[in-house]
Amino acid sequence: MSNSPKQNPAPSGERRRWLLAGAVGVAAAGVGAGVAWQRFQPHDRQPDNFWGLSFPTPDEGAEPLALGSMRGRPLLVNFWATWCPPCVEELPMLNRFYGENRGNGWQMVALAVDKVESVRRFLARSPLDFPVGMAGMEGTELARSLGNDAGGLPFTVVFGRDGRATERKIGQLQESDLAAWRARI
Repeated sequence: MSNSPKQNPAPSGERRRWLLAGAVGVAAAGVGAGVAWQRFQPHDRQPDNFWGLSFPTPDEGAEPLALGSMRGRPLLVNFWATWCPPCVEELPMLNRFYGENRGNGWQMVALAVDKVESVRRFLARSPLDFPVGMAGMEGTELARSLGNDAGGLPFTVVFGRDGRATERKIGQLQESDLAAWRARI
């Protein structure tokens, strides 16, 4: 009988594979969590010239839509297109929200990432009570500069009275989004 301590044998091939697979899984989960954390962090991005931007409107002969004239009150900016079904579906809800809240200082702008002819036809069938600006395809880059890294539509940004972007959402809005934003702003 030996008094020497027992030593653990080296892990077998199968055990090593399981340990390696577990380590790889833990590492992958960590990377995934980091990416998700980064993706859902608030984007404090806003172009320096945002309040100096202006957009033509679909109305021939109308003055350009100047964002600087809207600074100082809550502003909801919605990037949309006529060819985007969720964009078109949320516009009546946005129009109601505007009608219910403009008396409380809320402003709203729809920036169309679209062609002017398509927007004119759409607005002839479904008029909106808030201003529409023609952002064209450059609107995608503006949306990216405001935190829409995916470049998807619809995309909505809310600016507070201080002129800073405070809320963002990629995808179709719900009544609950608007209610939460109204309560926070």
